[in-house]
Amino acid sequence: MLLGDARRGKLADNIAGFGRALRRAGVPVDSARIALAQQAVSLVGVRERLEFSAALEAVLVSREQDRAVFRELFDAYFRDPEVANKLLAQMLPSTQEKAPGKKRRPRVSEALSPQRAFGANAKKPEDQKIELDAAMTASDVDRLKHADFNALSASEYQLVERLAREIALPVPSIAARRMRPGARGPRLHWARTLRHASRTGGELMELQRLARGEQTLPLLVLVDVSGSMERYARLLLAFLHTATRGLRQRDVFAFGTHLTDLTPAFRIADTDAMLAAASAAIDDFAGGTRLGESLATLRERHARRLVGRRTLVLVISDGLDTGEPEQLSQELAWLVRRCRRLLWLNPLLRFDGYQPAARGAAVLYRYAHGMLAVHNLAKLQDLARSLAAVMKT
Repeated sequence: MLLGDARRGKLADNIAGFGRALRRAGVPVDSARIALAQQAVSLVGVRERLEFSAALEAVLVSREQDRAVFRELFDAYFRDPEVANKLLAQMLPSTQEKAPGKKRRPRVSEALSPQRAFGANAKKPEDQKIELDAAMTASDVDRLKHADFNALSASEYQLVERLAREIALPVPSIAARRMRPGARGPRLHWARTLRHASRTGGELMELQRLARGEQTLPLLVLVDVSGSMERYARLLLAFLHTATRGLRQRDVFAFGTHLTDLTPAFRIADTDAMLAAASAAIDDFAGGTRLGESLATLRERHARRLVGRRTLVLVISDGLDTGEPEQLSQELAWLVRRCRRLLWLNPLLRFDGYQPAARGAAVLYRYAHGMLAVHNLAKLQDLARSLAAVMKT
């Protein structure tokens, strides 16, 4: 069966173009899904718009957070059947006008933008670089610095991710257990003192002392990779990979429906390669959140990662847990007894007056020593100062 009307048969090409627009909006669509979409439309037909939309959504969308983007882009893309030829060129001039009173999502606007078209209108990398340098004024940089990660367009998200990799995160230090030679200290270093005395004929001219040095706290990071945390998780993983690169002990785990060890991936020097390895290791990405079960796995299999009571634990999550609160409470109580501080990095603090009313969020708030915001670049830059303040309490 040939897709399209009897005169031109262009619907198959339009579906392929729509798939490319979805891909530019950040929805994972490959050629296999586009082919499957064409088969689905051949079965349901195009007589009913709702059935046509439902068929495409069923095969092109696999993540809950992409459904709103799909529906808005579908309405803009297939609104005017007379612009089929223009749709093929991905220009969509008739769909660029916004509906009155309705603000389009950044990902949808960028997907429909003429600057993203392929072919003659595509800009060369050199032109893009020059335009970026000229367009990124101080106000633009300040806007991106305070923009929520979840509200960025695809290109803005890539830029902010690169900027996040340049932010430092000095992890607090504590006095080490081992002693080392120092100018001042509570104990005498007799071996060093006698060596110095042997140079002066046995006379004790100076008493050498031992002082406790400082060492960076061991770090344990638990990153929520559920659907509501998808955009935050990738950017924060890139940030933590570069910001904590010099630490002697750094363990990273991802949790969704279960726990995934990302420590081997974090040993990779290149951040992009690390993100690729982490994506390959995580098989429950954009799923649910069961922090209690994940902490039980941490206790049973990876308890030795917690170094006494010195480990600093960072839990990056919005607290929308779907597990049992009783189990979460038990596992958090165990974790708090085994670490120095448990800090909750919560992107939902972007909302004024936020209260941890959800069951999982309420339990996590009760056991955490502090709750910090991590929803934009400004908060990431203040994170080191916030960590130091919480550690002093």
